[in-house]
Amino acid sequence: MQSTFQNQHKKTTALIAFVKGNNISPAKKSLKKISCLLVNPDVVAKELIKKPSFNHKFSYNIWSGPMDNKLIKYLKKNTYQYIVIDKWISDDAISHFLDMIRFHDVNNGKIINIVSFYEKVTLCSPMMYMNDYSENDPEELVIKPNASLLKTKRFIDIAVSLFALPFAIPIVGLAFLVTKLSSKGPVLFKQQRVGLYGKVFTIYKIRTMVFSPTGFNTPTIRGDKRITRVGKILRKTKIDEFPQFLNVLKGDMSLIGPRPEKKDIVDRFGAANIFYQYRHIVKPGITGWAQVNYPTATPEETLEKLEYDLYYINHISPKLELQIILKTAGVITTLNSL
Repeated sequence: MQSTFQNQHKKTTALIAFVKGNNISPAKKSLKKISCLLVNPDVVAKELIKKPSFNHKFSYNIWSGPMDNKLIKYLKKNTYQYIVIDKWISDDAISHFLDMIRFHDVNNGKIINIVSFYEKVTLCSPMMYMNDYSENDPEELVIKPNASLLKTKRFIDIAVSLFALPFAIPIVGLAFLVTKLSSKGPVLFKQQRVGLYGKVFTIYKIRTMVFSPTGFNTPTIRGDKRITRVGKILRKTKIDEFPQFLNVLKGDMSLIGPRPEKKDIVDRFGAANIFYQYRHIVKPGITGWAQVNYPTATPEETLEKLEYDLYYINHISPKLELQIILKTAGVITTLNSL
């Protein structure tokens, strides 16, 4: 794959294509935005330039052609804050390019590969766009979390859940009572979901929708008429999720992680994208990076939401976990939930 890309680059005539991100003139954009040069942009770069988060902060030009002396001469005349290179360019080609920059004393911006740059700009992972790179092992593109970090995470899950139970039990009890008095049907909602390594488990929630003996086959959307009046309050305050502390103590879930989905959804999107399965290399969570950044999603948007789950898995850390907790608290206090 790498040699194929290199051969394509060698055959390509050097070309500078100045691409405007919007109708603002380049001179005005350079004063307000961060400048970057996209070198031989691939599918990830092409997706990035569609993102509002990119166009709001960055101006960009595109270089199509070999990373040779012509590019060096161009960089000596034009300064960028970021020089973004294709993920699939070989290490040797990158090393040679860096040697040329040092030799010619080119004082230009930070050199970064497109995957790292995409994550920096969007705070999500572009792995789903690499579905076509079938010659590459997907496992090489997803970083498995450190085992010791996961042990610490499990300890925190248990400690926080045990601490929260005395406060959660009376709230859940009151929610059970109000739910029972306000609508027909069981107060506890149980459903099969897919968890760690594809293991199916039973998730617990307080029922927030009108009861249907056969269940519902369509996803919940904002303003869904099936949600009861009490259910709206429970959803906005996340009280309906409190029974999942039991799932955490049982070991089926974590406090933080990708939200668990039903098996039919997992089967559907797992067949559509090879990276979807990697949501299951960590335990699902009560809240997660995708939940706080992309709280609702139609089935068509599920793969977009996957970007955030993969970012979380690749960058899982105490700092990111704290960010998720703070963002979750913000969602609850502003009642900005489904």
